[in-house]
Amino acid sequence: MGAGASTPPAASSATASPGPSAPPAPSLSAAPVADVAFVPVTSFRSGRSATRSAEVAGIASGASPYSALVLVAADADAELRALGVDTTALGGRLVRAATADTLMADLAGHPGWLGFLRADQVGPGVRALGWGSASLFGETRLASLEAWPLHAPLAPQPGVAAYDPGSAWTLYAAGDLGLDRGAALAIMTHGNNPDYLYGGGTVTITGHCANCSEFGWDLPYAKRTGHAGAVRSLISGADLAIANMEEVAVTDWTFHTSGTVFTGNPAYLAGVKDAGFDWVSMGNNHVGDFGPAGVLQAMRYLTQYGLLHGGAGANTAAAHAPSVVTVGGVKVALLSYDTVAPVYNATATRAGSARMTAAWLRHDIAAARSAGAQVVIVWPHWGVEYTATPTATQRALAHDAIDAGADLVIGNHPHWAQGMEVYKGKPIWYALGNFTFDQTWSEPTMEGISLELTFSGSRLVQAWMHPHLVLDYAQPNLMDPLGSGRVVLSQVFAASKGLPW
Repeated sequence: MGAGASTPPAASSATASPGPSAPPAPSLSAAPVADVAFVPVTSFRSGRSATRSAEVAGIASGASPYSALVLVAADADAELRALGVDTTALGGRLVRAATADTLMADLAGHPGWLGFLRADQVGPGVRALGWGSASLFGETRLASLEAWPLHAPLAPQPGVAAYDPGSAWTLYAAGDLGLDRGAALAIMTHGNNPDYLYGGGTVTITGHCANCSEFGWDLPYAKRTGHAGAVRSLISGADLAIANMEEVAVTDWTFHTSGTVFTGNPAYLAGVKDAGFDWVSMGNNHVGDFGPAGVLQAMRYLTQYGLLHGGAGANTAAAHAPSVVTVGGVKVALLSYDTVAPVYNATATRAGSARMTAAWLRHDIAAARSAGAQVVIVWPHWGVEYTATPTATQRALAHDAIDAGADLVIGNHPHWAQGMEVYKGKPIWYALGNFTFDQTWSEPTMEGISLELTFSGSRLVQAWMHPHLVLDYAQPNLMDPLGSGRVVLSQVFAASKGLPW
């Protein structure tokens, strides 16, 4: 329970009825009410995606995955009636929170609690759940509030931004994409089909092989559990899908079987586009693997295949220019940077990547806002490889980005999923890990996360993390967050700092 802000239900106060000769009590006008959609919510760290009436009813008897029901006090009675739940039966398992913010704080401290909030009150600090198969958030959300099954007569809230699932939009973000080495091998061994990389379904880890990798790491035994194309559905279902293009596509490409210099076959970009990606980051430590000419070639090929890109350019100004796209009626700016290979940074006369400093962040974010951006996303390449905990330098730069006006920071480079943070109310994911990248020599490099973010206008209202496991060198497959996916999600949370969720 949050620090003294949530209280158990107060006892009602009895008042004496007037005697027979007393005049009738004056009639008070009832407060106006409206038919309001309300939504089940639980801890942000929960891997659950939906609940149902039986789980709510089971709280009273302990026959539920949830140990308590928490509601905003002013809305509690109407919501309980709509749910068909007996207040008396719940007893001490019913908690009344003073406000929606208090309720969300309570859920952060009590992962086993279930709450309900008005749809307008839901924020990214909680996990909004579906009701059965219906959802108001994410890519599979309903088109309108009218189709949502949970409504209650509640007093209106002046000044609270309305939520309309029909006008909401989603962002899907993935980690490192490969075009060479293991990714190319997977494509060639599956009919020279670049779409194979994005056709993964679901998978479960059944055990581990001790010291089985060439570097002495334990490797997971995995079993595919069906749902082929589930990964592609997540990518293509988003209104905007973005990722890090770790390897450049150039005209004179070479298939590398080993090493850390990469050149990709431009034809493989068809798979990236067909999967549903819209924009890729070029601000990384491999953008210059084919020299400045390769940077320009890679940009041309991305454009040829209809992929927007940022973080690299023919010169410094071009590399720092924001990519501005309109999605859901909102202008979104994307800014990409590399901190790992300064030798590849662009100059006034040489193509290369954008450099990340506090001064550049202030300059570039101001330029994005001047271009009309309502949401600014900063996408850095940074940190130490094969670590889950972000460095002090990463954290300082992330804070610089938000201080300069960014709304969201999503990083990569370590090839592990790293911790996250909330700074001044803005989320930071320090690294998502590998996506279609081929480091299948350890469990942490085979596992990563992708993000499914829901926005209402320019406001982030939900943030869901999807864990995956890379199979066949470079094909991500989704894991159950309550099952095999708990390993990588626990890695992220263990390395997180300043996270009130």
